[in-house]
Amino acid sequence: MRHVSPKLQQWLENYNRLIKELLDNGFKQTPANARDGLARLTQGLVTKWPEIPWVQDDLVDAPHYSVPVRIYHPAPDSHLPVLIYYHGGGHMAGNVTVYDPICRKIALSTQHIVVSPEYRLAPECPYPTGLQDGYNVAQRIWTTLDGRGLRYQRRLSIAGDSGGGAMCATLAHMAQHDPGINIRRQALIYPGLDYTMNSASMEENGTGYLVEKKKITWFFDNYFQNGENRRKASPLYMDFTDKLPQTLMITAEFCPLRDEGYAYMEKLKSTNVQVEHLYFDDMIHAFINMENLVQEECAAVYRKIGEFLNPE
Repeated sequence: MRHVSPKLQQWLENYNRLIKELLDNGFKQTPANARDGLARLTQGLVTKWPEIPWVQDDLVDAPHYSVPVRIYHPAPDSHLPVLIYYHGGGHMAGNVTVYDPICRKIALSTQHIVVSPEYRLAPECPYPTGLQDGYNVAQRIWTTLDGRGLRYQRRLSIAGDSGGGAMCATLAHMAQHDPGINIRRQALIYPGLDYTMNSASMEENGTGYLVEKKKITWFFDNYFQNGENRRKASPLYMDFTDKLPQTLMITAEFCPLRDEGYAYMEKLKSTNVQVEHLYFDDMIHAFINMENLVQEECAAVYRKIGEFLNPE
């Protein structure tokens, strides 16, 4: 018998009741209130902001658009490897400020220089704009680090949650054919990997668990505005070779995207790419944005990412 964690049950009941009341009173989803909702959720439930010795905003210069980034160096006197963290939000919400406490914890747990890109969002900037921003950061981050005079190792990994996980996986597939980018490892936290939304978990977990199927559909309809082939754009259906990076997959039982993660891992294994899997049998999508309710689970995520990026 499946059961959501008792730590989340009351919160979910209150949330679902509130959403029903809003809809009954004529609430309409917009990009503005979607962004506000993710920001309020995270700022209300991720309230510990650890100190990092060096944190600065900068730009990654690229043709047509220079991408704002926030850089976290947990040990400025040491030459550390680099991790680009792509925030979640369904390609429509989230930003560097909302994810600041999460990136601080990842920097400390991994002892990597964490780079958090402010990639452009739909619907104002639909597919593939944000993806290109993400790729430009992966290509050009070294020039920005050099400009700051930072100590670093030229070893690049990537990570992200939800839509940011989708971006990670897509960039990894692009980079496997680009000799100019070498991605060592990728950590995917309940990533979106199938824009066709064709999985059993999308139906099983598509209602009542915070991120619902109808909202995911709305996100994707705003992201893909020009009749793109969504299957072709999905990492799950891209080219799999042994040049893909070693992968950590983090999934949650009550997440609509759960089965996409399973299917992706099987394809990686079929091409002899090493995969590690961290599974939570009672969590929902976006639980790292709800840390105050599930502190032990979030600590396990950060600890596992640190172990994965720093193998003995």
